[in-house]
Amino acid sequence: MGSRMGPNSDLNMAMSFKDALSRLENSRVKSTRPLIPPQILQEDLPLTLLAAHTVLQGRVEVENILKGDDDRLLVVVGPCSVHNTEAAMEYAKLLKAYADNARQDLLIVMRVYFEKPRTTVGWKASFLLTEACGLHARYCSTLQNSVCLLAASSSTPSRHSTPPILVSWGAIGARTTESQVHRELTSALSMPTGFKNSTDGSVGIAIDACRAARSGHVFLSVGKEGLSSIIETEGNPFVHIILRGGASGPNFAAEFVRDAGAKLKKADVAQKIMIDCSHGNSQKQHQKQKEVAEDIARQLESEDTSSLIMGVMIESNLVEGRQDIPTTGVASLRYGQSVTDACISWETTVPVLDRLREGVRGRRLLTRKAALA
Repeated sequence: MGSRMGPNSDLNMAMSFKDALSRLENSRVKSTRPLIPPQILQEDLPLTLLAAHTVLQGRVEVENILKGDDDRLLVVVGPCSVHNTEAAMEYAKLLKAYADNARQDLLIVMRVYFEKPRTTVGWKASFLLTEACGLHARYCSTLQNSVCLLAASSSTPSRHSTPPILVSWGAIGARTTESQVHRELTSALSMPTGFKNSTDGSVGIAIDACRAARSGHVFLSVGKEGLSSIIETEGNPFVHIILRGGASGPNFAAEFVRDAGAKLKKADVAQKIMIDCSHGNSQKQHQKQKEVAEDIARQLESEDTSSLIMGVMIESNLVEGRQDIPTTGVASLRYGQSVTDACISWETTVPVLDRLREGVRGRRLLTRKAALA
C-alpha cells in the first residue's frame, strides 16, 4: 500500500519553495555574518617597522632556544584568556618591564588568548567573532608597538591568517592536538608552536602531532583575501610538546620529563619540552603553579632533565582566582581577574619568575662543570 500524504501531513506540499529550502539547509543556523578578510585588517592596521622587528626577533629567539643555541628559558605567562583589553594592557606593561630586566635568563612571551576550547562549551569572549577578529588585531598591534612578544592559541582553524602575523609563539591545546586539521594548520604557521599532551595525559599524541606538523600538507582554509583557498605548506620545523598533566595526574616531575625525552628521541623529534604549570599539573588549583615552578627550577639546577626543559607556561593575571561572567554583564566584573581558568596574581608571579631565573643560572653552572670534567 502506498504512503498517504494528505493536506494535514507534516510536510504540506503547498509550502513555498523558499520555505522548503529553509528547512533543507541551515535549519539550525541562527545567523550568518561575513568574516573580515585578514588582508583588510592588515591594511587597516599596517604593521610598523618596530612591531615587525619585535615579532621576527621573538620568533628567531624561540627557534634558537628550540635548537639549543640559546640557554635561556622560554616563559609563556599571562591571563588564561583576555576579556578586558584595558586590564590586559596594564598587565603587559608590568610584564614588559620585568622581561627587559630578566632577558639574560628568561625569554618572556605574554599569553594573548581571546578564545579557548573547553571540555564542554568553548569560550569565545563576550563579543561576536567578526568583532573579535578586529579587536584581536587592534589589541595585538598596540602590544607589538610596546615591544611585547605575544603567544596565541590556534583553536579556530579557518582563521589561521588573522592573528599569526603578530605572534612570536603559538600553542595547540590538549583538546585539539589530536585534530588532523590543527596539525595541518600548524604546518603552515610561521612561528614556533607547541602541542599539549592530550587531556588523558598521553604524550604520544603530542609527539605524533609534531611529526605531522613538520611535514607539508594541502588543505582547504581561508586565505588572506577572506576567500576559501587551497593552502599548500612546507611544514613547520619548530614544533615541540608541552606537558600539561591530565586525567592520570600531573606529569611535570623529572621521571615524566625523562620518559617524554626518551619517547621524543625514539620518534626522531627534538628533545625539547615545555612544562605547563597550570591545568592538570596544578590539578586545577592555581596556587599550586608555584609548586610546579619550584620543581622545574630544581630540575634545571640539579637533574639530568635540565637540558630537556626549554620552557614553562604560567597562568597569571593582575588579580588571583577567577570569576563567572554575571548575568548583569561584563561591566560588573572584577577588574583584572580571569573569567576562565583561575590565575595567580601579578604579585605572586614575580617571585615565581625570579625562582625560574635562579634555575637557569643553576643550569649554566651545571653546564660549565660538565665542560670542565
